[in-house]
Amino acid sequence: MDPSLSLSSPRNEDRYLRWIALLNLGKGILFCLLAVGFLGLLHKDVDGIVGGWMSVLGFNMENHHVVTFLARLDKVTDRQLGQWSGITFAVAGVFVAEGTGLLLRQQWAKYLTVCVTGSLIPVEIFECLKHFGWLKFGLLTVNMAVVAFLIITLMREKRRPGQERMGSRAAQTRPNTVTCEPV
Repeated sequence: MDPSLSLSSPRNEDRYLRWIALLNLGKGILFCLLAVGFLGLLHKDVDGIVGGWMSVLGFNMENHHVVTFLARLDKVTDRQLGQWSGITFAVAGVFVAEGTGLLLRQQWAKYLTVCVTGSLIPVEIFECLKHFGWLKFGLLTVNMAVVAFLIITLMREKRRPGQERMGSRAAQTRPNTVTCEPV
């Protein structure tokens, strides 16, 4: 095996962390743009706008599924758009925090990424089994690889001797023995 591909090299770990950070920052930016798009649809005819987009993209506007989709969009309220936008901004904030923390090599960002990405894997597995698609499968594979890499990295960091962690300085400054004087 080529030693340059080994995960044990700190340089390779940094490179992989940068790629994961850029992936999460990209997701955060896309979600942020989606949230702004939801806000842009406030007080407008949502089904008319989306129907226009679909006709420009060449969708058959007489297709049963397209007609049903546009009928459902006609029932979307401004309040729902505001709620979707808020939720989407919150998700974007989590992804941006993960990406920024990983770029800055923060330990909390690794744990946050493992928790958030790992919590979505069961949903992705369900969706992949329900309606298989190569794109869904690819995203599932990437997310599982990210979680596995971060877990391995966190376990290695925990085992490395001489690595300082939060609270270890406080433990070094205090004496290890406790003495009691008789009263």
